[in-house]
Formats: sequence, structure tokens, C-alpha cells
Amino acid sequence: MKSSLIALAFAASTIAALTGIVAAKDEANKDALPPGSVSRAEGLEAWKRIEAVVTHPRCANCHVDAKAIPIWTPAGETRPRVHGMNIHGGDSRIGAEKVACSTCHMTSTQANDPAPSPPRAGIDWQLAPVQFIWFGKSGAEICTQLKDPKRNGGRDAVGLLAHLRHDASLNGFIPRGWAPGAGRTTPPGTFEDHVKDMALWGAAGQPCPN
Repeated sequence: MKSSLIALAFAASTIAALTGIVAAKDEANKDALPPGSVSRAEGLEAWKRIEAVVTHPRCANCHVDAKAIPIWTPAGETRPRVHGMNIHGGDSRIGAEKVACSTCHMTSTQANDPAPSPPRAGIDWQLAPVQFIWFGKSGAEICTQLKDPKRNGGRDAVGLLAHLRHDASLNGFIPRGWAPGAGRTTPPGTFEDHVKDMALWGAAGQPCPN
């Protein structure tokens, strides 16, 4: 009986996840602009705004290298530094080998508390996958990486939009970057501005600066 209930729960969560992904794809198709409808120059301007978001500490701090040492930007500061308390994400990228990220970072859809309470999100806290490493890279390097399906999770331009929408549907890390709690800096613009810029960049052919 117990195993049957576990199986049902797993099946339900899988169906919910798939439903969310399908819904995100539908939204992304609405966000997307016709290919070629945006000039290269406009696409590069959109990329400048995207770059300002993805390189902001609120977004880049968890996109660290394979050493898996998180970066943080304490309240009242603007420069990132190595996470305090000797925190290490490990090969698991969730800290399972030492101290799990979830020890301090709650999974919750509630609004983030003012600093110094740890930020939380609607999905389990973790470092970005190794293929999404970009902390410390130049904007041009990140641009080339972000449009490469071999290094972005197999996504095309619309797939990147779907990624944003799916994360938002889960109250995940991306939209939370603009709602980290009082006392913490936020990326420029809004989440919806970022989606629009990603659509512009995609329609322009995902141009990257030289």
C-alpha cells in the first residue's frame, strides 16, 4: 500500500512538472518574435541589457565553476565575495557532501525576508549546473555560451524563453533575482523586461558582441 502511494505521488509530481513545461512552452511561443523581425543592431542593444542582468551578482553568484564554491553579495554591499561559513556545493551542486544548501535556504514561495535572512525560492536551492558556469566570464563569452545548445541545455531561442517562463511558474531563482528581500541589490529592469529582451535578441538571430 505504501509503495503504491509513493508511486502515485511520484506520478502526480511528474505529470505536474510536464504540464508546467508544456504551459511554459506555450507562453514562450507567445513571447517569441518572428525570426528576422529585429535588426542585428537592435539585437545587440537587447544583449547589452541581458548581459547587465546575467552578470549582476544576484544572477551570477550561483553560476560558479566546477570547484562549486558559491559566491555571495551580503546586504549593503555590491561586490561579490566567496560565500561565508566555508560553504561548498560539491559535485552534487546542492551541498550534499558537506552542508546542504537547504540547511539555510528554504524552499518557499513566501516573500523573501529582509537581510540578513537567507533568500529563498519556490524550488530547492542549488548551484547552477556545470554547463551553465559563467561567473567571471566576459559578456561576449556568456553570449556565445548562452546561444550554444551544447552548453545551454539543448535550447534554441524559444527554448530559452520557455526556460524563463517555466522557472517563473515555479517561483524559481530567476524571477526571485528581482525580489531578493529588502537590503539586497537587484538586477536592472524587471523580469518581464528580461523576457522581452531575450525575445528581441532571439528574433535578431542571437547576435554577440565582437
